[in-house]
Amino acid sequence: MIIYEATKKEFINDVYEETLVNNIIKNYRAKIGNINEREVRSWDNSMQYMYRVMQDAGIPEDSGVAIEFKIPYTSRRVDFLISGKDETHSNVIVIELKQWNTVEKVDKEGIVRTRFQHGLAETTHPSYQAWSYASLIEDYNQTVQNENINIIPSAYLHNYISDAELGDPLLDKSYSFYVEKAPIFTKGQSSKLRNFIKKYIKYGDNKEGIYKIENGKIRPSKSLQDTLLSMLQGNEEFIMIDEQKVVYETALQLAEKALRTNTRQTLIVKGGPGTGKSVLAINLLVELTRRSMVAQYVTKNAAPRDVYSIKLKQDFKKTQIDNLFKGSGSYINAPENEFDALIVDESHRLNEKSGLFSNLGENQIKEIIFASKFSLFFIDEHQKVTLKDIGSIDEIKKYTELLGSEVTEMELQSQFRCNGSDGYLAWLDDLLGIRETANEDGFEGFDYKLQVFDDPQKMYESIQLLNQRNNKARMMAGYCWEWKKDGKDKSEVKDIEIPEFNFGMSWNLSSKGPWAIGTDSVHEIGCIHTAQGLEFDYVGVIIGNDLRMENGKIITDYTKRAKTDQSLKGIKKGIKENKEHYEKLADEIIRNTYRTLMTRGQKGCYIYCVNNELNNYIANKVINLVQNYEAKYDISYVAEDLEEY
Repeated sequence: MIIYEATKKEFINDVYEETLVNNIIKNYRAKIGNINEREVRSWDNSMQYMYRVMQDAGIPEDSGVAIEFKIPYTSRRVDFLISGKDETHSNVIVIELKQWNTVEKVDKEGIVRTRFQHGLAETTHPSYQAWSYASLIEDYNQTVQNENINIIPSAYLHNYISDAELGDPLLDKSYSFYVEKAPIFTKGQSSKLRNFIKKYIKYGDNKEGIYKIENGKIRPSKSLQDTLLSMLQGNEEFIMIDEQKVVYETALQLAEKALRTNTRQTLIVKGGPGTGKSVLAINLLVELTRRSMVAQYVTKNAAPRDVYSIKLKQDFKKTQIDNLFKGSGSYINAPENEFDALIVDESHRLNEKSGLFSNLGENQIKEIIFASKFSLFFIDEHQKVTLKDIGSIDEIKKYTELLGSEVTEMELQSQFRCNGSDGYLAWLDDLLGIRETANEDGFEGFDYKLQVFDDPQKMYESIQLLNQRNNKARMMAGYCWEWKKDGKDKSEVKDIEIPEFNFGMSWNLSSKGPWAIGTDSVHEIGCIHTAQGLEFDYVGVIIGNDLRMENGKIITDYTKRAKTDQSLKGIKKGIKENKEHYEKLADEIIRNTYRTLMTRGQKGCYIYCVNNELNNYIANKVINLVQNYEAKYDISYVAEDLEEY
């Protein structure tokens, strides 16, 4: 979708006659809706600069111009496009326009810090942004691929004064890959930008290139398909076995059926922790893309998306990989059946509303089904961990019926985490009071390191030793400690303190990459939001005072949760309206949270409880396992010999 298109001559005339911005506003309202006033001001400002740039006799009068091109399957819009030809090729120049005055370097891939209306914030480097947009067009527009149309990215910061001699952060060597792909032009460099345009636009095309970009058939390119396959092949983390393969083939059949019969299909896959839901989801994403379907992997929480996209692309700098991973609020305005397939991992975490203030859209489940021909929901209803989580099998079925989608249900039962022990999950459910099971005092086939510590510092030291093997051991905690605002980027600020043991650690730092795979993350504590959907070899879990023993029973206490935790936001108001319902809901969320944290470890779970009675209770439970099954199991309440690690 393009908001404004014209020839260069028409664009120049519209600016000169002061009708351009009004035309943009009119078209924007007709095609999208309400307009942000800041956006109007930015058009008014930036288009004056582009007007001056384009006023060059060397740029053909009949070259094409487009403003605000929405890239299909994304919410991203390209600021300015110019189309035309050189001696041998059709070319389209992408220009990302910025009104920035200052930029700060950030030690993150392709990220800078600049000042916005409400202060400094991190955002993508302009060259990265322009290059990523060009890559997306190339990877999903079949006409661009078949006709070898060159998409040439660039960025124009018309208010920014660059000083290379003083070490311009915008041109820092850490950004060189992106700057080489998408050159930057700053204040005083309009003539250089003109020359850049004239290098590729020597002859006009009367908007032909613009037309092909807007109306080209959307399919993933062969290069994207090959890249994905090469990333998956040989990557042991994504190998499927047993019933995973059955679900995989069923999903592919249903996706093909949806396209072949022009019917809407939905697959619901139920599975507990460690049943391989995420491995399946990634494999399906790759295979559906290989079959030329437009597919995306969807989660509510960002942590799994960030980690799996990094693991998949490995050493590749491929922005198109990032575009395959989307948040669950990305489909608010998506047209019906826009996607061939949407694969939703952690479906229990879906919310009703989207946006920072939960005020956008209608219902994420409904929007995902509406936007896709084939929708796949992986779900574990015992992993709902916030008041906003609405994902359930019944809720999914409600909207499949409403939208006329045929439902298939399957279940993954084989356990690949917790050393393959379904018994551990049952024992844990019984321990936490989630459900009564026959595993209160033990279970068969147990080969899992389970240990209770009476000192969190010693647990931390043990986790550090285990982490030395392969960076797959992590500390986690219930959200009972405030996340100090001024310390989110500082490891010396200890959010979680237990003074009697001289113990202090930070929540995972916001300034670094994904906590789950960061090289120094063992020195930070993860919470439910950064751990859910991911797995490790060993986890050390600190259980806060929101779960404790009183009068011989395990109770929950939502008042002990940190104020900075959004999981139980609105609980006090809810209890005033319906005390029994919301107290039960809070109880379930707290128990589910610890169940989720304590099932992140494939090989072992270490535990420390702030409440002494609960710590002793769980310790006795573990000792009871040892006494019941003697030396048969590799578990102990006594600290183990960790020298081998």
